[in-house]
Amino acid sequence: MQWRKTPIESIPPDRFKPRFCPNRSCRCHAERDRTFRWVRKGSYKRKCDRRTIPILKCKACGRKFSQQSFAATYYMKKPQLLLPVAAGLVAGSAARQTARSNCCSHTTVVRLRNRLGRHAMLLMCLALEHIRQISEPVVFDHFETFQYCQEMQLGIGTPVGASSWFVYDLDPVPHRRGGKMTAVRKAKLEERIRRWGGMPTGSYRKSTTSMIKRLLRKLPHDAGLDLISDDQPTYRPAVEEACRGRRFTHRVYPNPKRGNKEKIHAGRNRARNAAMFSVDQLHRLLRHSDASHRRETIAFGRRANAIMLRSFLFVVWRNFVKDRSERRPTKTTPAMTLGLTREMWSWTTVLSQRLFPGRLKVPRGWMRLYRQRMLTSAVGINRVHALINAF
Repeated sequence: MQWRKTPIESIPPDRFKPRFCPNRSCRCHAERDRTFRWVRKGSYKRKCDRRTIPILKCKACGRKFSQQSFAATYYMKKPQLLLPVAAGLVAGSAARQTARSNCCSHTTVVRLRNRLGRHAMLLMCLALEHIRQISEPVVFDHFETFQYCQEMQLGIGTPVGASSWFVYDLDPVPHRRGGKMTAVRKAKLEERIRRWGGMPTGSYRKSTTSMIKRLLRKLPHDAGLDLISDDQPTYRPAVEEACRGRRFTHRVYPNPKRGNKEKIHAGRNRARNAAMFSVDQLHRLLRHSDASHRRETIAFGRRANAIMLRSFLFVVWRNFVKDRSERRPTKTTPAMTLGLTREMWSWTTVLSQRLFPGRLKVPRGWMRLYRQRMLTSAVGINRVHALINAF
């Protein structure tokens, strides 16, 4: 996968040459040929660091743009915050903790978190385009968390490579709280639902089916999907529906019962833990590295859309930045195992250039998250991402 190692800002102004027009309505935006023509139209001084930024003009649409339009720090008044905020969000810090560490407002951290999540989502799309085919078993399970309050639960589908530990996809499933509840708690939940105007509900079966269909696109038609999962009741019919007409193997490992310490099941539990290790490890890291997913926390996420964008940032850190093992360092990332990269990335490398959704094949469900249109009615005002020039 071709990717810049140094930021766009490090290119001297007289040597910068754009390859396409950043205007998404221009015909030269999505084209990948070399017919893009442009001219220089002066420069300006950037206020934050007094750098000289060249101004260019597209001959096709007549719109002006600059070198900064292709940088990950476009339209930022404090670009120095982007890297420390990204590192803090995957290091277990909440928004206010990250804001105190960087001497800024917590609303600034929230806006940067959404920007980083959108960038990470597009980077995952670019990585999936360069994966020719999946040649390893895929371990699948849903990560359980909640949004706004503990009554509004959220499942996140996570297919992970069994040998590479590469996270291939994320898919949200908002649902109501399950399990046994007292009559008082159940009445309180129903009263909250009426006050919120309803609660969005998702389907584990639909989520699993859509994710498996996206995985099947990375397999030759004559090749079969090797899937490993636990005994969640909706997984088996979802796999059969998605793989209709395709060859597949679905290995199911039942989860051990809680509090079951009998030795007679020790061998079965060891086999289950060995088969599901890659996805279990991802869930442990996600709960440890994201403050909003801990068991006892006040840093919970208010919107499912914001939780998913931060999860995409975590996935990019897991796939491209973090070593596979920190106890036994190998200086190898899951992306290196798949051959996408040749070395471990840093946050500077991850944020070295800007990505545009119009030049990538973004899944429909991901595009809804990119636009921040996955609404949580209990929050009240749900801000969407509809900026024209900062799309």
